Amino acid sequence: MLRLLIDDKIPYIRQLANRLGECFYMPGSAIGSADVRDVDVLIVRTRTRCDRALLEGSRVRFIATATIGYDHLDVDYLREAGIAWENCPGCNASSVAQYVESVLILLSRTGRIDLQRSTIGVVGVGHVGSQVCARAAALGLSVLRCDPPRARSEGGYFVSLARLQAEADIITFHTPLTFSGEDATYHLAGDAFFAGLKKPVVLINTSRGEVIDTTSLLRAMEEGTVSQAVIDTWENEPDINIPLLQRVFIGTPHIAGYSADGKARATQMVLEAVARYYGFSDLRFDVAPPRLNYSEEDVPQQTLERKLFLYDPRRDSDALKSCPADFERLRADYPLRRERYD
Repeated sequence: MLRLLIDDKIPYIRQLANRLGECFYMPGSAIGSADVRDVDVLIVRTRTRCDRALLEGSRVRFIATATIGYDHLDVDYLREAGIAWENCPGCNASSVAQYVESVLILLSRTGRIDLQRSTIGVVGVGHVGSQVCARAAALGLSVLRCDPPRARSEGGYFVSLARLQAEADIITFHTPLTFSGEDATYHLAGDAFFAGLKKPVVLINTSRGEVIDTTSLLRAMEEGTVSQAVIDTWENEPDINIPLLQRVFIGTPHIAGYSADGKARATQMVLEAVARYYGFSDLRFDVAPPRLNYSEEDVPQQTLERKLFLYDPRRDSDALKSCPADFERLRADYPLRRERYD
């Protein structure tokens, strides 16, 4: 029988994972080498660093991470050790797109942007960025797409980062975190990036905190180069920069992808990945989030107001700003949020 160690904050998984084997649960940030020694499978999130220090000498042969990103996995070591792994590309793309859409509506409602006269530059046009582009266009914004790897391989409608810096009123990041190569994204938004902006911009980051240099961003905000910032992912989480939190329009505890729908998709994907790896072809997993308990008369009729009623990021921002030390608790105890009305 397989033995599985599972991050205890992955939702909707306990009633299903035992179909795969014997399951053990613990906080992802607390998982250590002694805990993994006698397990076959790890199912984790970003808070578990899967590297030699954790895994050497263990019998782990497969890791599934319930996240789009996988920079918490030392993929070079995993390859060397013969440990297979899978992430969940696209699992929370519509959730992050919902977050950005709601932020854009709030920026408009508070007079910070004009949806019909603004241009948004999307950096990284993968699963998430593509959905952000579609929602932004539906709101009436002009959209510029910047994705150098896709531009080289596909050509077409992608533009350079320099053009975004010249034309965009809003710039939103949806890239992985990478440290080497011509498309490295670590501190992509640093001093040189902000110096290259031709007009004040609204900056949004829901990708990885280290894509933005916090010191450079604070300087750009003080100088007026960045007029507003919306930050969901931070450098050094959970020990985030408090002066930046105090200055941003919206600051949230890395929950842009935390809709119940996105979580359910991730849970289903990791369970199916384990079943596929071990050849359990007869196993199927149907993970459904809870329904919203609203009556139709409670819901606004105007389209944009309905979207904000479904999800308003100010709730999460107010909670973090009132107690930054609760960063991890706010993530762990995140309330029900849906992407749609059932």
